[in-house]
Amino acid sequence: MDDTPTNTHRRKLLTGAVTLAAAAPLMAGLSACGAASEPETKATAGATAATTTPVANTTPLTARRTLGTLEVSAVGLGVQNMHRTYQTTVPRREEMINIIRTAFERGVTFFDCAEAYGPFENERILGEAIAPFRDQVVITSKFGWNIDPDTGQRGPGLNSRPAHVKRAVEGMLKRLRTDRIDLLYQHRVDPAVPIEDVAGAIKELMDEGKVLHWGLSEPGIETARRAHAALPLTAIQNEYSMATRDPEQAVIPLCEELGIGFVPWWPLDCQLLTGWIDPDTRFAQGELRGATPRFSPENLARNMPLIDLIKTWAGRKSATPAQIALAWLLAQRPWIVPIPGTTQMAHLLENIGAASLAFDATELQELNAAAAAITVHGARLPEGVLAFSGAEAALR
Repeated sequence: MDDTPTNTHRRKLLTGAVTLAAAAPLMAGLSACGAASEPETKATAGATAATTTPVANTTPLTARRTLGTLEVSAVGLGVQNMHRTYQTTVPRREEMINIIRTAFERGVTFFDCAEAYGPFENERILGEAIAPFRDQVVITSKFGWNIDPDTGQRGPGLNSRPAHVKRAVEGMLKRLRTDRIDLLYQHRVDPAVPIEDVAGAIKELMDEGKVLHWGLSEPGIETARRAHAALPLTAIQNEYSMATRDPEQAVIPLCEELGIGFVPWWPLDCQLLTGWIDPDTRFAQGELRGATPRFSPENLARNMPLIDLIKTWAGRKSATPAQIALAWLLAQRPWIVPIPGTTQMAHLLENIGAASLAFDATELQELNAAAAAITVHGARLPEGVLAFSGAEAALR
């Protein structure tokens, strides 16, 4: 099979109008919103939220979970937006490295990244940060967008052709300063490439010791089954939160059936669940949330019942809203590991503290029932980005 990219018609990005041509860079920024409370999101509500939100529990993380056969910390860290923040400012590289190293010191052993994040730059930051303790952590990266492995130039669509995948992995290893990737995901299913061909390329990389485990992000269900049959999957990564419950329909049952771990990205729904966004929040022109139906002025107002529910439970549990949202995810299955991202040290500690928050059986039943009774309004992503999710790979 040749190495021609797939230009299919079908993650915090500020690219203007959301079109198919912009979808790849948009996807490169999605998990940035996994951060905990971000007061800079809106100038007017920060003071009110700060006075009503309980002090965050910042207990170090000791809990471990298993994705397939891979042991990781119960909460990971999404290393996606450390080359520039969601507000497009450029963080100090030294501080981002400090955040990653502090995460490790506080018990985080699971760090999620991708070649598309930057592209390339977040892998470089992660590689530098973990160098002193590389053998004590699990790192991930992802391939699949049509990104030149040498220059980082983005082309249209997707490219999971085996030769391209192998070139992409060689670049990842150099940027991450490592000889192996613990968990390698296909970022999105390439409809033009049989998943068995992708699995074959991954198997060859495993045989060379360059990849230890593999997984899929936002795959179609049948493709996930075929992939697992060809080469057992360790994890599936999908957007999942108290606001985005779609994976409960088919993906999570599939993971349970096949023994695959599940890794939610956007576990705080791009800050919606942190309590910092209210009906009066507006987003800058070109910002992803401004083009996402769920964050339209009308739908923000309609989605406040869920936020109010989370704030009520934050008060009951002496936690922050972000911690309630993360603890809820952890309570759903013992093999679910959320990967909130942040560029703020306080939010890192807040997210880690969520793992020490527990619901008893009665509390969880009550919270689940209350959340299930609330309708969340608006699609989770712009149409042009959603089109890449749930795709099925070509048959051989």
